[in-house]
Amino acid sequence: MAVAAGQSTVVHTPSGALRGDVEGGIGVWRGVPYAEQPTGPRRFLTPAALEPWTGVRDAVEHGPLPPQTKSFVGGGRDDPKVRDEACLTLTVWSPDTSASLPVMVWIPGGAFVYGAGQFQLYNGSRLAANGNVVVVNVTYRIGVFGGFELGDLGEGFDDNLALRDQIAALRWVRDNIRAFGGDPGRVTVFGESAGGTSVLALLVSPSARGLFHRAIAQSPALPLIADRRLRAERAHDFLRRLGVGVDEVKGLPQRRLRRAAGAVQLQSAATTPTLAYGLTHGTELLPRHPIDAARRGELARIPLIIGTNNHEASMFAWTRPPMLPTTRASVDAYFDRVAPDAKDDVLQAYPAYPRRSALIAIGSDVMFGGPAWAFADAYSDRAPTRMYRFDHFGLSLRMLGLGATHGSEIVHVQHSYASFIGRKLHPLGRRFQPAVGARMQRAWLDFACSDRVHDEANWPLYDTRRRRTRLIASTRDVVADDPDAARRAAWAALY
Repeated sequence: MAVAAGQSTVVHTPSGALRGDVEGGIGVWRGVPYAEQPTGPRRFLTPAALEPWTGVRDAVEHGPLPPQTKSFVGGGRDDPKVRDEACLTLTVWSPDTSASLPVMVWIPGGAFVYGAGQFQLYNGSRLAANGNVVVVNVTYRIGVFGGFELGDLGEGFDDNLALRDQIAALRWVRDNIRAFGGDPGRVTVFGESAGGTSVLALLVSPSARGLFHRAIAQSPALPLIADRRLRAERAHDFLRRLGVGVDEVKGLPQRRLRRAAGAVQLQSAATTPTLAYGLTHGTELLPRHPIDAARRGELARIPLIIGTNNHEASMFAWTRPPMLPTTRASVDAYFDRVAPDAKDDVLQAYPAYPRRSALIAIGSDVMFGGPAWAFADAYSDRAPTRMYRFDHFGLSLRMLGLGATHGSEIVHVQHSYASFIGRKLHPLGRRFQPAVGARMQRAWLDFACSDRVHDEANWPLYDTRRRRTRLIASTRDVVADDPDAARRAAWAALY
């Protein structure tokens, strides 16, 4: 059944029938469960397979957000406000339920503390319409219920719950997406920040093998992945702060759990190169850190786009988090904790240091650039890899002194110019689409939809011989060889 304007649509999945809406000629199904909800005895456990239902289930309203504090990303009037642990839902947009279209699965970011697939910033309707693809936005557990590692507390606590949720959603896509007009054999998973980090982790996880066929990692933050030993220390610190036995944790109220995890987060940010929230390697689900796995070839070998923004850390400089150094004091503290002998060699790559531009670049490379370059170098020896650097920033970001800051590319990929953030970044974007948005969305869609190799002149493959990178700018894109060579080489010595 093709989707027609003004027509409500019912799809029949293996789990049961769902009734959605049609908006602008695109079918949309909201609040679709992809697993049993992780509440009560299921708290802190791997998501359970969805139980089928009878009759037709309405899928016209968003499910609740995962528990989290307010953030500007979801600050619009149209963004959902209800928060609950029963949050394992997704949103599907489809232009034609009778077709067999490529599928794009979006994993939102937010440092495993904030975020949800329901935010208007991530509205997939324009991607679906412009690319003739099925778009799926995933909401997964974050914070203490999904992004905080408790697996080493023993029975009743599974590791890497955020990643387990994402894998459950991808299995749902494999088993159900045909009902929405999607082809389960042509799935691209893409995400930004913690979502981009998750994409790289999914490449490594044996449990995700075969569930997707292409990948896009926008601004992955690989320091959000820590080893099991460190995560275990944080889990037991969390338990001490709660002052209860392991068998009592599951029954504690949200507020108490979140407060204790937040305290551990602050301590971890000030004393280690990683946060308390994030993913854990050294487990069966995630055996190795993605960089190590890529070097060993122990991960999926599928086409990949990976890249960062030119001024990733500029937004974070306002709050000065210690694990993302953007001041002289925090740079000194970072190297004292991580690699004191490497400090002088690394700083030589930033001749403007300690000017603000150099401090922003250092913070950007600590969290995003350095690990992304290391991963791309290793992965490009295993599978087709394309690298980008997003350089565009409009008048609003220029006036704020932020440049191409973290997350500013999302509105262009999604064409979510009508969202709260979209209106702030590009006030005229709803009427006059920025040229950079048309080019960037088209590149993402071409990658997801086409089995042929991109035009080598416009976006050549990345390799360690030339490290050709697509620079996405305001008026046109260009390809440059190793555009941040000195900085990349400085961080390569640490990896």
